[in-house]
Amino acid sequence: MSNAVIIKDAVKKYGDFVALKGVSLDIREGEFFTLLGPSGCGKTTLLRMIAGFNSIEGGEFYFGDKLINTVPAHKRDIGMVFQNYAIFPHLTVEENVAYGLKARKVPKAEIAPRVEEALELVQIAHLSKRKPSELSGGQQQRVALARAFVIEPSVLLMDEPLSNLDAKLRVQMRTVIKKLQRKLGITTIYVTHDQEEALAISDRIAVMKDGVIMQCATPSEIYAKPQNPFVAGFIGVSNFLDCEVSKDGDTVLNGGLKIPVPLRRAYTGKAKLSARPEQLFFSDSGIAGEVQFSTFLGDFVEYEIRLDDGQSLIVTEYTKDTAGMHEAGEKVCLNFDPHRVSLYTADTEEVLSC
Repeated sequence: MSNAVIIKDAVKKYGDFVALKGVSLDIREGEFFTLLGPSGCGKTTLLRMIAGFNSIEGGEFYFGDKLINTVPAHKRDIGMVFQNYAIFPHLTVEENVAYGLKARKVPKAEIAPRVEEALELVQIAHLSKRKPSELSGGQQQRVALARAFVIEPSVLLMDEPLSNLDAKLRVQMRTVIKKLQRKLGITTIYVTHDQEEALAISDRIAVMKDGVIMQCATPSEIYAKPQNPFVAGFIGVSNFLDCEVSKDGDTVLNGGLKIPVPLRRAYTGKAKLSARPEQLFFSDSGIAGEVQFSTFLGDFVEYEIRLDDGQSLIVTEYTKDTAGMHEAGEKVCLNFDPHRVSLYTADTEEVLSC
Protein backbone atom coordinates (compact mmCIF):
# COMPACT_ATOMS: atom_id res chain seq x y z
CA MET A 1 0.00 0.00 0.00
CA SER A 2 1.51 3.32 -1.10
CA ASN A 3 1.56 6.34 1.17
CA ALA A 4 1.25 10.04 0.59
CA VAL A 5 4.31 11.95 1.84
CA ILE A 6 3.66 15.25 3.62
CA ILE A 7 6.49 17.57 4.61
CA LYS A 8 5.85 20.65 6.74
CA ASP A 9 8.48 23.38 7.16
CA ALA A 10 11.52 21.07 6.90
CA VAL A 11 14.78 22.61 8.11
CA LYS A 12 18.25 21.11 7.75
CA LYS A 13 21.41 22.74 9.15
CA TYR A 14 25.09 21.93 8.94
CA GLY A 15 26.60 24.17 11.58
CA ASP A 16 25.72 27.73 10.59
CA PHE A 17 24.78 26.72 7.05
CA VAL A 18 21.06 26.22 6.45
CA ALA A 19 20.66 23.64 3.69
CA LEU A 20 16.84 23.53 3.77
CA LYS A 21 14.87 26.64 4.68
CA GLY A 22 11.37 25.60 5.71
CA VAL A 23 10.45 23.32 2.80
CA SER A 24 6.84 22.13 2.60
CA LEU A 25 5.49 19.56 0.13
CA ASP A 26 2.37 17.45 -0.25
CA ILE A 27 3.22 14.39 -2.37
CA ARG A 28 0.17 12.37 -3.33
CA GLU A 29 -0.28 8.65 -2.96
CA GLY A 30 0.96 6.84 -6.08
CA GLU A 31 2.51 10.00 -7.55
CA PHE A 32 5.83 10.18 -9.42
CA PHE A 33 7.30 13.29 -7.82
CA THR A 34 10.68 14.76 -8.80
CA LEU A 35 13.01 17.04 -6.85
CA LEU A 36 14.93 18.99 -9.49
CA GLY A 37 17.69 21.53 -9.14
CA PRO A 38 21.39 22.30 -9.52
CA SER A 39 24.10 20.76 -7.34
CA GLY A 40 23.92 22.01 -3.76
CA CYS A 41 20.25 23.06 -3.91
CA GLY A 42 19.20 20.63 -1.15
CA LYS A 43 17.34 17.97 -3.16
CA THR A 44 19.41 14.98 -2.03
CA THR A 45 19.49 16.34 1.53
CA LEU A 46 15.68 16.39 1.53
CA LEU A 47 15.50 12.87 0.08
CA ARG A 48 17.85 11.56 2.78
CA MET A 49 15.70 13.19 5.46
CA ILE A 50 12.66 11.38 4.05
CA ALA A 51 14.65 8.15 4.08
CA GLY A 52 15.80 8.65 7.68
CA PHE A 53 19.50 8.95 6.80
CA ASN A 54 19.77 12.62 7.83
CA SER A 55 18.74 14.29 11.07
CA ILE A 56 15.86 16.76 11.09
CA GLU A 57 16.50 20.17 12.64
CA GLY A 58 12.97 21.43 12.09
CA GLY A 59 9.62 20.52 10.59
CA GLU A 60 7.44 17.43 10.36
CA PHE A 61 7.57 14.46 7.98
CA TYR A 62 4.53 12.21 7.49
CA PHE A 63 3.88 9.00 5.59
CA GLY A 64 0.13 9.20 5.27
CA ASP A 65 -1.06 10.37 8.70
CA LYS A 66 1.93 8.87 10.55
CA LEU A 67 4.64 11.21 11.84
CA ILE A 68 7.99 9.59 10.98
CA ASN A 69 10.51 12.12 12.35
CA THR A 70 11.82 9.69 14.96
CA VAL A 71 11.18 6.44 13.07
CA PRO A 72 14.48 4.67 12.21
CA ALA A 73 15.31 4.33 8.51
CA HIS A 74 14.89 0.54 8.49
CA LYS A 75 11.33 0.86 9.83
CA ARG A 76 10.08 3.48 7.36
CA ASP A 77 8.96 0.95 4.71
CA ILE A 78 10.92 2.54 1.89
CA GLY A 79 12.70 1.22 -1.19
CA MET A 80 15.86 3.05 -2.22
CA VAL A 81 17.70 3.21 -5.54
CA PHE A 82 21.10 4.91 -5.37
CA GLN A 83 23.25 6.62 -7.97
CA ASN A 84 25.92 3.91 -7.67
CA TYR A 85 23.33 1.03 -7.62
CA ALA A 86 24.77 -0.35 -4.31
CA ILE A 87 24.20 -3.97 -5.29
CA PHE A 88 26.24 -6.69 -3.60
CA PRO A 89 29.10 -7.85 -5.87
CA HIS A 90 29.40 -11.30 -4.24
CA LEU A 91 25.73 -12.20 -4.73
CA THR A 92 23.96 -13.28 -7.91
CA VAL A 93 21.19 -11.19 -9.45
CA GLU A 94 18.44 -13.25 -7.83
CA GLU A 95 20.24 -13.23 -4.47
CA ASN A 96 20.55 -9.45 -4.61
CA VAL A 97 16.83 -9.07 -5.31
CA ALA A 98 15.93 -11.59 -2.59
CA TYR A 99 18.06 -9.84 0.05
CA GLY A 100 15.42 -7.36 1.21
CA LEU A 101 12.74 -10.04 1.39
CA LYS A 102 14.96 -12.21 3.60
CA ALA A 103 15.77 -9.22 5.81
CA ARG A 104 12.02 -8.70 6.28
CA LYS A 105 11.62 -12.38 7.15
CA VAL A 106 9.25 -13.08 4.27
CA PRO A 107 8.36 -16.81 4.24
CA LYS A 108 10.84 -18.78 2.16
CA ALA A 109 8.13 -20.20 -0.09
CA GLU A 110 7.12 -16.67 -1.15
CA ILE A 111 10.60 -15.37 -1.92
CA ALA A 112 11.42 -17.25 -5.13
CA PRO A 113 8.17 -16.40 -6.98
CA ARG A 114 8.36 -12.73 -5.93
CA VAL A 115 11.98 -12.49 -7.10
CA GLU A 116 11.10 -14.14 -10.39
CA GLU A 117 8.19 -11.74 -10.92
CA ALA A 118 10.39 -8.72 -10.15
CA LEU A 119 13.08 -9.85 -12.59
CA GLU A 120 10.44 -10.43 -15.26
CA LEU A 121 9.13 -6.90 -14.74
CA VAL A 122 12.56 -5.38 -15.39
CA GLN A 123 13.22 -7.90 -18.17
CA ILE A 124 16.36 -9.57 -16.76
CA ALA A 125 14.99 -12.93 -15.61
CA HIS A 126 17.45 -14.64 -18.00
CA LEU A 127 20.34 -13.08 -16.02
CA SER A 128 19.26 -14.35 -12.59
CA LYS A 129 22.34 -16.53 -12.00
CA ARG A 130 24.91 -13.91 -13.01
CA LYS A 131 27.09 -11.81 -10.71
CA PRO A 132 27.02 -7.97 -11.01
CA SER A 133 30.49 -7.98 -12.61
CA GLU A 134 28.99 -9.86 -15.56
CA LEU A 135 26.32 -7.20 -16.18
CA SER A 136 26.26 -3.93 -18.10
CA GLY A 137 25.47 -0.66 -16.33
CA GLY A 138 21.87 -0.74 -17.52
CA GLN A 139 21.43 -4.31 -16.34
CA GLN A 140 22.88 -3.46 -12.93
CA GLN A 141 20.43 -0.58 -12.68
CA ARG A 142 17.57 -2.98 -13.41
CA VAL A 143 18.78 -5.20 -10.55
CA ALA A 144 18.74 -2.19 -8.22
CA LEU A 145 15.21 -1.34 -9.35
CA ALA A 146 13.95 -4.89 -8.86
CA ARG A 147 15.51 -5.08 -5.40
CA ALA A 148 13.88 -1.78 -4.40
CA PHE A 149 10.30 -2.60 -5.42
CA VAL A 150 10.22 -6.36 -4.72
CA ILE A 151 9.74 -5.57 -1.01
CA GLU A 152 6.58 -3.64 -1.97
CA PRO A 153 7.53 -0.43 -0.12
CA SER A 154 4.99 2.27 0.60
CA VAL A 155 7.46 4.87 -0.74
CA LEU A 156 10.19 4.46 -3.36
CA LEU A 157 13.13 6.91 -3.22
CA MET A 158 15.51 7.34 -6.17
CA ASP A 159 18.69 9.45 -5.99
CA GLU A 160 20.10 10.33 -9.43
CA PRO A 161 19.68 6.68 -10.51
CA LEU A 162 20.58 7.24 -14.17
CA SER A 163 23.52 9.63 -13.90
CA ASN A 164 26.14 6.89 -14.45
CA LEU A 165 24.61 5.67 -17.71
CA ASP A 166 25.30 6.92 -21.22
CA ALA A 167 22.80 9.26 -22.89
CA LYS A 168 20.98 6.63 -24.98
CA LEU A 169 20.67 4.20 -22.07
CA ARG A 170 19.39 6.98 -19.79
CA VAL A 171 16.50 7.58 -22.19
CA GLN A 172 15.70 3.85 -22.29
CA MET A 173 15.89 3.43 -18.52
CA ARG A 174 13.77 6.44 -17.69
CA THR A 175 11.01 4.88 -19.81
CA VAL A 176 11.44 1.59 -17.94
CA ILE A 177 11.22 3.40 -14.58
CA LYS A 178 8.12 5.36 -15.51
CA LYS A 179 6.29 2.29 -16.85
CA LEU A 180 7.17 0.30 -13.74
CA GLN A 181 6.03 3.07 -11.44
CA ARG A 182 2.69 3.36 -13.23
CA LYS A 183 2.19 -0.40 -13.20
CA LEU A 184 3.02 -0.77 -9.50
CA GLY A 185 1.46 2.50 -8.29
CA ILE A 186 4.18 3.14 -5.70
CA THR A 187 4.60 6.70 -4.44
CA THR A 188 7.98 7.64 -5.92
CA ILE A 189 10.27 10.55 -5.05
CA TYR A 190 13.00 11.02 -7.62
CA VAL A 191 16.05 13.30 -7.44
CA THR A 192 17.79 14.60 -10.56
CA HIS A 193 19.57 17.65 -11.95
CA ASP A 194 18.60 16.67 -15.52
CA GLN A 195 15.75 18.90 -16.70
CA GLU A 196 14.79 16.75 -19.68
CA GLU A 197 14.68 13.65 -17.51
CA ALA A 198 12.41 15.39 -14.98
CA LEU A 199 10.03 16.65 -17.67
CA ALA A 200 9.81 13.19 -19.27
CA ILE A 201 8.97 11.06 -16.24
CA SER A 202 7.30 13.21 -13.58
CA ASP A 203 3.70 13.73 -12.58
CA ARG A 204 4.87 16.84 -10.72
CA ILE A 205 8.21 18.58 -10.23
CA ALA A 206 9.54 20.71 -7.38
CA VAL A 207 12.29 22.99 -8.67
CA MET A 208 14.75 23.83 -5.89
CA LYS A 209 17.38 26.51 -5.40
CA ASP A 210 19.42 27.25 -2.25
CA GLY A 211 17.21 25.12 0.00
CA VAL A 212 13.94 26.68 -1.20
CA ILE A 213 11.16 25.40 -3.48
CA MET A 214 11.01 27.85 -6.40
CA GLN A 215 8.00 26.23 -8.07
CA CYS A 216 6.02 23.01 -7.70
CA ALA A 217 3.78 22.03 -10.62
CA THR A 218 3.27 19.62 -13.51
CA PRO A 219 6.01 19.47 -16.18
CA SER A 220 3.84 21.30 -18.71
CA GLU A 221 3.00 24.09 -16.23
CA ILE A 222 6.62 24.55 -15.21
CA TYR A 223 7.77 24.73 -18.82
CA ALA A 224 4.98 26.95 -20.12
CA LYS A 225 4.41 29.16 -17.07
CA PRO A 226 7.60 29.44 -14.97
CA GLN A 227 6.87 31.43 -11.83
CA ASN A 228 10.23 33.20 -11.65
CA PRO A 229 13.29 33.84 -13.86
CA PHE A 230 15.30 31.08 -12.16
CA VAL A 231 12.78 28.40 -13.20
CA ALA A 232 12.49 29.93 -16.68
CA GLY A 233 16.26 29.79 -17.10
CA PHE A 234 16.85 26.42 -15.47
CA ILE A 235 14.15 24.46 -17.31
CA GLY A 236 14.91 24.35 -21.02
CA VAL A 237 16.13 27.44 -22.89
CA SER A 238 14.78 30.94 -22.30
CA ASN A 239 15.56 34.33 -23.80
CA PHE A 240 15.49 37.24 -21.36
CA LEU A 241 14.92 40.84 -22.39
CA ASP A 242 14.74 43.95 -20.23
CA CYS A 243 11.59 45.90 -20.90
CA GLU A 244 9.08 48.29 -19.38
CA VAL A 245 5.35 47.97 -18.78
CA SER A 246 3.65 51.16 -19.91
CA LYS A 247 0.70 52.83 -18.22
CA ASP A 248 -1.67 51.36 -20.78
CA GLY A 249 -0.53 47.86 -19.81
CA ASP A 250 1.47 47.15 -22.97
CA THR A 251 5.00 45.78 -22.57
CA VAL A 252 7.44 48.12 -24.28
CA LEU A 253 10.67 46.56 -25.54
CA ASN A 254 13.76 48.21 -26.94
CA GLY A 255 12.96 49.48 -30.40
CA GLY A 256 9.44 50.49 -29.40
CA LEU A 257 7.78 47.10 -29.94
CA LYS A 258 4.66 46.76 -27.81
CA ILE A 259 3.51 43.30 -26.68
CA PRO A 260 0.11 43.27 -24.92
CA VAL A 261 0.93 40.60 -22.34
CA PRO A 262 -2.10 39.78 -20.16
CA LEU A 263 -1.22 40.76 -16.57
CA ARG A 264 -2.34 39.31 -13.23
CA ARG A 265 -2.46 42.77 -11.69
CA ALA A 266 -1.98 46.39 -12.62
CA TYR A 267 1.70 47.28 -12.93
CA THR A 268 3.80 50.03 -14.41
CA GLY A 269 7.58 50.08 -14.51
CA LYS A 270 10.67 48.08 -15.38
CA ALA A 271 10.24 44.38 -16.06
CA LYS A 272 11.92 41.33 -17.52
CA LEU A 273 10.41 39.31 -20.34
CA SER A 274 11.16 35.61 -20.83
CA ALA A 275 10.45 33.80 -24.09
CA ARG A 276 11.22 30.24 -25.14
CA PRO A 277 12.89 29.87 -28.57
CA GLU A 278 9.64 28.51 -30.03
CA GLN A 279 7.67 31.45 -28.58
CA LEU A 280 9.38 33.88 -30.95
CA PHE A 281 8.66 34.01 -34.66
CA PHE A 282 9.90 35.79 -37.76
CA SER A 283 7.63 38.64 -38.84
CA ASP A 284 7.38 41.57 -41.23
CA SER A 285 7.65 43.90 -38.24
CA GLY A 286 9.00 43.67 -34.71
CA ILE A 287 12.46 43.77 -33.13
CA ALA A 288 15.15 44.11 -35.77
CA GLY A 289 18.14 41.83 -35.81
CA GLU A 290 20.57 39.84 -37.92
CA VAL A 291 21.01 36.08 -38.27
CA GLN A 292 24.41 35.12 -36.82
CA PHE A 293 24.21 31.43 -37.63
CA SER A 294 21.70 28.62 -38.09
CA THR A 295 21.73 24.99 -36.99
CA PHE A 296 19.66 22.41 -38.87
CA LEU A 297 18.35 19.81 -36.39
CA GLY A 298 16.00 17.77 -38.56
CA ASP A 299 12.48 18.71 -37.57
CA PHE A 300 13.47 22.27 -36.66
CA VAL A 301 16.14 24.91 -37.30
CA GLU A 302 17.76 26.81 -34.44
CA TYR A 303 18.90 30.38 -35.09
CA GLU A 304 21.02 32.80 -33.13
CA ILE A 305 19.80 36.33 -33.81
CA ARG A 306 21.81 39.39 -32.83
CA LEU A 307 19.51 42.34 -32.12
CA ASP A 308 20.40 45.89 -33.07
CA ASP A 309 21.02 46.70 -29.38
CA GLY A 310 23.64 43.91 -29.14
CA GLN A 311 21.55 41.25 -27.34
CA SER A 312 21.42 37.73 -28.78
CA LEU A 313 18.29 35.57 -28.92
CA ILE A 314 17.79 31.89 -29.73
CA VAL A 315 14.85 31.22 -32.06
CA THR A 316 13.57 27.89 -33.36
CA GLU A 317 11.46 27.36 -36.45
CA TYR A 318 9.95 24.01 -37.42
CA THR A 319 10.98 22.89 -40.91
CA LYS A 320 7.39 21.89 -41.75
CA ASP A 321 6.35 25.52 -41.26
CA THR A 322 8.87 27.12 -43.60
CA ALA A 323 10.00 26.79 -47.22
CA GLY A 324 13.67 27.46 -46.49
CA MET A 325 16.28 28.54 -43.97
CA HIS A 326 17.38 32.05 -43.08
CA GLU A 327 21.04 32.58 -43.91
CA ALA A 328 23.79 34.12 -41.80
CA GLY A 329 23.88 37.88 -42.31
CA GLU A 330 20.20 38.10 -43.22
CA LYS A 331 18.27 41.01 -41.69
CA VAL A 332 15.12 39.83 -39.90
CA CYS A 333 12.39 41.01 -37.56
CA LEU A 334 11.16 39.04 -34.55
CA ASN A 335 7.85 39.14 -32.74
CA PHE A 336 6.29 37.38 -29.75
CA ASP A 337 3.12 35.55 -28.85
CA PRO A 338 1.85 37.72 -25.94
CA HIS A 339 -0.16 34.83 -24.44
CA ARG A 340 2.82 32.47 -24.17
CA VAL A 341 5.70 34.63 -22.92
CA SER A 342 6.40 35.21 -19.23
CA LEU A 343 6.83 38.61 -17.59
CA TYR A 344 8.40 39.44 -14.22
CA THR A 345 9.01 42.60 -12.22
CA ALA A 346 12.61 43.78 -12.53
CA ASP A 347 13.24 44.20 -8.80
CA THR A 348 11.41 41.39 -6.93
CA GLU A 349 11.05 39.00 -9.93
CA GLU A 350 7.36 38.55 -9.16
CA VAL A 351 5.52 36.91 -12.04
CA LEU A 352 3.16 39.36 -13.75
CA SER A 353 1.93 37.38 -16.75
CA CYS A 354 -1.22 35.28 -16.52
